[in-house]
Amino acid sequence: MSETGIDQSLGLAIAKTVLEGFNRHFTAFHHVTAGAKARFEAADWEGERDAAQQRVAFYDARVDDAIHELKSTYDEAHLDPESWRIAKKHYILLLQDSYQPELAETFFNSVFCRQFHPRYFNAEHIFVRSSVSTEYLESNLPSFHVYYPKTRGLRSTIRRIIEACEFTLPFENMHRDVNHIIHGIIQYIHTILKPERTHLNFQLQVINSVFFRNKAGYIVGRAINGPDIIPFALPILNNGNGGLYVDTVLLGPREVSRLFEFSYVYFQVAHPVPSAIVNFLRRLMPGRSRADLYSAIGYHKQGKTEFYRGFLHHLRYSDDLIDLAPGIKGMVMAVFTLPSYPYVFKIIRDRFAPPKNVDRKTVEAKYLLVKQHDRVGRMADTLEYSYVSFPKHRFTQKCLEEVMGSCESSIKIEGDKIQFAHVYIERRMVPLNIEMENVSDERLDQLMLGYGEAVKEMAAANIFAGDLLFKNFGVTRLGRIVFYDYDEIVYLTECNFRRIPPPRFPEDEMATEPWYSVGPNDIFPEEFETFLLTNKRVKRAFMKHHADLLDPDWWIARQEDISNGILHDVFPYPQDYRFGHRHAAPAFLASGQYDDDIVED
Repeated sequence: MSETGIDQSLGLAIAKTVLEGFNRHFTAFHHVTAGAKARFEAADWEGERDAAQQRVAFYDARVDDAIHELKSTYDEAHLDPESWRIAKKHYILLLQDSYQPELAETFFNSVFCRQFHPRYFNAEHIFVRSSVSTEYLESNLPSFHVYYPKTRGLRSTIRRIIEACEFTLPFENMHRDVNHIIHGIIQYIHTILKPERTHLNFQLQVINSVFFRNKAGYIVGRAINGPDIIPFALPILNNGNGGLYVDTVLLGPREVSRLFEFSYVYFQVAHPVPSAIVNFLRRLMPGRSRADLYSAIGYHKQGKTEFYRGFLHHLRYSDDLIDLAPGIKGMVMAVFTLPSYPYVFKIIRDRFAPPKNVDRKTVEAKYLLVKQHDRVGRMADTLEYSYVSFPKHRFTQKCLEEVMGSCESSIKIEGDKIQFAHVYIERRMVPLNIEMENVSDERLDQLMLGYGEAVKEMAAANIFAGDLLFKNFGVTRLGRIVFYDYDEIVYLTECNFRRIPPPRFPEDEMATEPWYSVGPNDIFPEEFETFLLTNKRVKRAFMKHHADLLDPDWWIARQEDISNGILHDVFPYPQDYRFGHRHAAPAFLASGQYDDDIVED
């Protein structure tokens, strides 16, 4: 087909309009992200939560703006798929000097897909694959700095790394914090790395931007020690009195990877080349996909793009069948999974059996609430897609019958393709009720400790799970207990926690109906024992750690804290990792038992 000058002119104009829309989006996104440092130093935790919510909502709003701009500028009849096919070619050329080409491609896809039928979702019209390599993309701002402790000494190097962050607030005691960090490094060398594998001429590479989230800023980097690459992170906290301090040092891939789990709100990392940050992090944590890491630093739409490309590739190179996910069948969602792929796919059912009294829009609103809220490491992030197609022959008959029978309004069959109008995708976890089966007393104790901590940490973030049954919680591959069933989730401050009134007569306790009134938002924590702790072993482990969850006063106290603006700390690492009493150097250092060749200036 020949392309006239008019076609080319219109295609170029469409491409420029879409790219201008993306640039406006990225500028606004970057502005909010860059403000994280000032919010951290001002201890503006409410402002930080508001900013996190804004960033999630930005993208869809800017896509809508771009569509409105196109339709108000050009004759809608000319904005046909052929014009967009030409526009894509021009768009590729316009991205050659972009620092965020992969993000701009995803934005183009979003604008196109909002306007056209899924039959046009192909490489002719959208970026099924990226057209620009970002492997060595850099801006004037380097993505990381390099330090050589052998040249200046480890103590001086650590101080330089912290000072390079250019915080305006002073540190409580920089000398003390540096000593603590050195102690942690030496302890790691002696217990994990082994001294004989330590090279004096090792190198430290530190990402040029601080990772802000919740009430902390994180310095993230890696030590290159001969053949060993050791990820590390330094959490910086604000003491609330005009000073900063280093809370701990996290060393090794497992400890740093914990920071990037899918159950946390996204980091705010201000850098003009997001792909450079992701590429650095991938070398630290090979187990984290590009999709994971783009989402972790706030580019969740790019995370969706990377995930879907990876999923299509996996489907092509696997032949196992999609089946119903293990666990108790959900009343609101049909859940299926591909055994060889570590995710589950959730479809809202057409009808909900009693006692569920929610509707589809309510369920969608609950999932959006979690997406925008602080997940404090205890609520699974979800990837939400529209018009997703799967090969029909890849489903087991049982799974196909289940989804066809209960989700018919969301399904369309086209040849060998089964298309779902709306899908939520979550990281697959072992349901807690299954993990609890046939475990030792010690393991059960750990699970109940983690379960109660999850409930309490969600409460600290003003979230009440609604349905506390163990089947609604999962165990991640790092052993963390995470909530994943959101249809009954509510803000904690909307609940009315009550104590069960004493019975008026002995007969009251035998009655089928309660002898007291129950409002729509009333919660009776004493009842948790009735449906959660029927097993004696489970009850013993639960009561050992979290008996206070059965007391209405505990919940009311959390509500009062939230109303008074008191936000409790929730740390993405164990409490015993923290340096503890910040005013005393560890005895290990006080004794002078460290390698002078590495530490001293």
